[in-house]
Amino acid sequence: MENREDLKSILPYLPLKLESSHLVWPNPVIEALKSLSKGPSHSRVDSGEVLFLAISDLRNSLSLSPHLLASSAADGYALFFDEFLSRAEAAKWFGEVVPVMADLLLRFPTLLESHYQYADIIMVGLETGLRLLDSQQPGIVFLSQELIAALLSCSFFCLFPSANRGANHLPVINFDRLFAMLYEKYNENQEHKIKCIVHYFERIHSCLPTGFVSFERKVLPLEHNLPLVSYPTADFWANSIAPLCLFEIFPSGLIEDQSRGALEVDFANKKLGGGALSKGCVQEEIRFMINPELIAGILFLPSMSDNEAIEIVGTERFSNYSGLVLVKSNF
Repeated sequence: MENREDLKSILPYLPLKLESSHLVWPNPVIEALKSLSKGPSHSRVDSGEVLFLAISDLRNSLSLSPHLLASSAADGYALFFDEFLSRAEAAKWFGEVVPVMADLLLRFPTLLESHYQYADIIMVGLETGLRLLDSQQPGIVFLSQELIAALLSCSFFCLFPSANRGANHLPVINFDRLFAMLYEKYNENQEHKIKCIVHYFERIHSCLPTGFVSFERKVLPLEHNLPLVSYPTADFWANSIAPLCLFEIFPSGLIEDQSRGALEVDFANKKLGGGALSKGCVQEEIRFMINPELIAGILFLPSMSDNEAIEIVGTERFSNYSGLVLVKSNF
């Protein structure tokens, strides 16, 4: 494992460490996750307030600074799980869903090692392992939906190191800001964004998906180099007289409801996800909430330049929306 260049590139952004050629959690984290996996009767985690204390303990065991979390994150977790969920919903969340998430995290090192074991044979001659897909570096990553569930569980528990993400043009990946904004600037959309995320975890607790998702960075060369197609300049577009190809306009319906053969295009933000994990709730942010597996790409895909695009194939839709209002629902 230690000789894999793909792992070397992403390891600084993961909460795991490499010991004797194996990915592992520190022992205190393992013990804490085992306790969580046994349910609230064992872990005593039965409220949003206590949940965030458990999150803080996990972060301390990983030597992650508390100062790098949004200042109101604890208040946001407490507000949502202690005020916005009914007693029955909270009982299910802490009694059934959190233990499954903890178990996923316990299996995270094994899932990731298995991912790298098969990454070299998914597409012969093409690198597909989890790695940093940096700007101007075309490439593709294939992740199982099970591994994505473990990654998103890391985000929920705020376990990803964040100290160097900004310097490398990587958006925030932990959920602390998502919850903090609920407390600092409450609006209904923020509450429903979190409900969509919670609904995703509720769904995978009852039935874990078994498919795969691909994340590909596509790059047009900035310099003209036949036979490759280069990135057109602003003058090219301003002076072009080439006609558009034939297309059809539909007066009703939603982008994500079109046929499986359709390519959905989003020009909203150079950063993948836009404000999905903070306070944004328009085009791109809504898409990331109804298809939460898209969030996994934020981990390893830095901001796009003008000559780049990111294509994601295979995410599952878990929720619905009306206008700009998100609705958690089985989909």
